[in-house]
Amino acid sequence: MSRPGLIPNPAGPGSSEPVPAAPARAFRGAAAGVLTPARLRQLGVCLALGALAAVVTGPSGDSVHPFRALRRSVIDPRVGIFIGLAVGLWVLLIAAAWLRPLLAEVTAAARARRPVAATLGSPHAAIGLNAVLLAAAIAAPLLVSTAAQQSMVNDIGIYALLALGLNVVVGYAGLLDLGYIAFFAIGAYVTAYFSSSSAMPWHAPFILNPFFVFPIALLLAALAGVILGAPTLRLRGDYLAIVTLGFGEIIQLLANNSDEITNGSRGVFGVPHLSVDLPGIHYQWGIDPLPYYYLLLGIVAIVMIAFGRLERSRIGRAWAAIREDEIAAEATGVPTLRMKLLAFAIGASVSGFAGVLLATKQFFNPQSFSLQLSFLVVAVVIFGGMGSRLGAVMGAVVLQGLAFYLRDKVPPTDRYIYFGAVIIVMMIFRPQGLVPSRRRRREIELAGSAAGASDQLGAAPIGRTIT
Repeated sequence: MSRPGLIPNPAGPGSSEPVPAAPARAFRGAAAGVLTPARLRQLGVCLALGALAAVVTGPSGDSVHPFRALRRSVIDPRVGIFIGLAVGLWVLLIAAAWLRPLLAEVTAAARARRPVAATLGSPHAAIGLNAVLLAAAIAAPLLVSTAAQQSMVNDIGIYALLALGLNVVVGYAGLLDLGYIAFFAIGAYVTAYFSSSSAMPWHAPFILNPFFVFPIALLLAALAGVILGAPTLRLRGDYLAIVTLGFGEIIQLLANNSDEITNGSRGVFGVPHLSVDLPGIHYQWGIDPLPYYYLLLGIVAIVMIAFGRLERSRIGRAWAAIREDEIAAEATGVPTLRMKLLAFAIGASVSGFAGVLLATKQFFNPQSFSLQLSFLVVAVVIFGGMGSRLGAVMGAVVLQGLAFYLRDKVPPTDRYIYFGAVIIVMMIFRPQGLVPSRRRRREIELAGSAAGASDQLGAAPIGRTIT
């Protein structure tokens, strides 16, 4: 008769070694599934983030005792709270991984029983979702303070427009542009040149309404994109990034050192606000942020619709081919240089368009176009989801909204630590971005199944190995 918790040895009755019972084997199997190298690395990342959060939110040091704050942050009992939260996050991630297949089966069964649920993936559902998001964007500024409304215009709205333009270059065509903010500066200074006789020492012989400067800034920024791209777009990868980085630095230095033209580091004052002067209609955008917000909202919606049509066109498919494999795209007849120039020109034109809004909204100087802001736009695009129009907008909402939330709660020197921590967490646990495009999501899924080189939107071939 066998003891409790043991089962007879299948090797035979003569063997003396007991065999664990089924519950013990199940426990060992579950433990082995949890303590895999990948899970242990995930636990290490969570613990490191918890420790970093404990140190960042701890007391501040001073020049006399620079390490006292670090010592207090590490020894303080509050560190245990952050470590516990990190372990809890790790457990939630494991539970989510276990429950995901079950939820997928339940969802598939529910759709099979209720075909109406399958309409959630239809184009009509996407239109309904966009309508809901638009309604929420219209109502949002009415529920917040004036300071938050200013941030929604200066930080979220303008950077959402910049991210949409850079998304064409980075997300659609796969070109890394680190000097994108230079076209933003071109649009702003062109606006000051054409719309005011006192904003800068150098001005046009005639003064235009800022609304008429929109097409001029758009064309000049696009021309600057073509001038930059024509000799440099034969470069690829890091080399192209370095060239665009230098271009952005050159534009900022020119604006800063040209006192007789741009007013130098003193900046640009006195650009008139946007206004409409038609027979019977006289309206001027003043210091109230709401009119600027709704104007920006309309512009962002129009740009998203236009870029959606562009992505589904032959040009968009050519950009996708260049992003995946430029050599293969060129071998199949895609005019790669012309398509890359077009992507640069379109992205630059949107940035110049945003520069007009900046110039008519507030004071600016060369420091308003630092390379740090160019990196911020790149981070917004990657965080939101490369190739996704809604992702670019949501990335600006989350990251810039976080910056506004931390403005009065965290010292200025610590804000970028939180900013970087959010981006790191996002890239670890959701590398495809906040709202990824369908193509990008498929690439991540195929990469996770050892088929990352494929960019097909359909199901992966069954029974074949993709290499």
